[in-house]
Amino acid sequence: MYKRYRQEWTKHLDFVIVEELSLQIAYLLAMWIRFRQILYPESIYKELAIVLFLIDFVVVMSLNTMHNVLKRGYFLELVETFKNCTAVFGFAVVYMYAMKVSEDYSRILLFVTFILHIVISYITRILWKIILAHTKINDSKKCSMIAVVDPDLADDTIGQLAAGGGDTYKLSGIVFTRKDKRKEINGIPVVCDIEEASSYICREWIDAVFVGVDKVTPRIDRFMEDCEQMTIPMHFAVSGVRHMGSHPFGNRVGGIMVLTAAARYASPLEHAIKRGVDIIGGLVGSLIALIIIAVVSPMIKHRSPGPVIYSQVRVGRNGKKFSMYNIRTMHTNADEIKEELMEQNRNKDGMMFKLDFDPRIIGNEVDADGTTHKGIGDFLRRRSLDEFPQFFNVLLGQMSLVGTRPPTEDEWEKYKFHHRARLVCKPGLTGLWQTSGRSSITDFEQVVELDTKYITEWSMSMDIRLIFKTLWMVIRGDECAM
Repeated sequence: MYKRYRQEWTKHLDFVIVEELSLQIAYLLAMWIRFRQILYPESIYKELAIVLFLIDFVVVMSLNTMHNVLKRGYFLELVETFKNCTAVFGFAVVYMYAMKVSEDYSRILLFVTFILHIVISYITRILWKIILAHTKINDSKKCSMIAVVDPDLADDTIGQLAAGGGDTYKLSGIVFTRKDKRKEINGIPVVCDIEEASSYICREWIDAVFVGVDKVTPRIDRFMEDCEQMTIPMHFAVSGVRHMGSHPFGNRVGGIMVLTAAARYASPLEHAIKRGVDIIGGLVGSLIALIIIAVVSPMIKHRSPGPVIYSQVRVGRNGKKFSMYNIRTMHTNADEIKEELMEQNRNKDGMMFKLDFDPRIIGNEVDADGTTHKGIGDFLRRRSLDEFPQFFNVLLGQMSLVGTRPPTEDEWEKYKFHHRARLVCKPGLTGLWQTSGRSSITDFEQVVELDTKYITEWSMSMDIRLIFKTLWMVIRGDECAM
């Protein structure tokens, strides 16, 4: 029977064991540091050891913290380790308060356990990866698989299979669908042709078959019937997926089984967490926005009569339009004189509008001798304070804390197909482009490239990093977008 790993914690049970041992070692070491003894001084600490074990197991299982553990680099592994240990510590604190036993435990013990857990867990994960990479311990979990491929697709297909096999399968042979003189590809031997493939599978006890062909011929169809009779699991490469994105998954549409692919998809839990962070951040940001509005309103009205809050129609996710709120930093006739300033636009393709000195901004003035002066509007924009009302958009669900910046309607009309990829996700106050040097980037294609990278590589850890980076840039006074 084919074993499908629906949860990564079952697939990486060895790492789960390493994680649990790391936690218990950290707990015992913290016990020695706090009480100068390794054995539990009281029965409640023995109970806490069991509770921590169960909490860690539930965190690994529910948050899927072992996802792609063998493919993660040193920094990403540190981030994932910190997330796992923080979740365990947080749930442990919640448990103690819920059970009303928080006063019975040493806070120093818990804090030291948390720090040691991060250090020991990270070190043991890295060491276990090194052991697996230099030994054949992991081979026992791999299933033996042969690849049935067209000769003209063989190089690319075998290269991808050999590079991406990881701990799931071991590619043991190649079967060509047509005659070809090659004896091996990437060190993988050609074991037979399609006519002999069924007998080879039966004789060599192959666990699975990968089928990567452009067209199913009668010979291939007969081979697949033989595999079905032998109940050999078959993996079919869908050639169309290469044009549909990089994250395919099984799905049903109208009761029909399909293979769905997208640039990036998130689980319901990830959606819920992201929205929860947006609501918390939106509430805090909206309170700060009200304070800023109260302070700067008299200054703005003194220099430029008109409303303090400025709304502009922007294009959001999947082309949905909404009104985005800002503190007004430009004179009320700014849109009217925009055309007159087009020749000074730093972005020559017209996809964005940027000026070195914008006379439309409130307080910006030019003397007769050409000397320029900047005022309240420039200060608000440079510190990104004018964008705080967008936290109201976040609370309304029109925007997210992190995403891609929404274009104006006239910018949207100029978009080509690949530009529209920016709006596959909910627009955000800040993002990868904004924290990568917004003021210095004038090439719109580079903006699209950064936004597309955010979409395809999105994770909650990336969002957290970008939020903290944005806060640091605002504090320093660097130009960024929130």
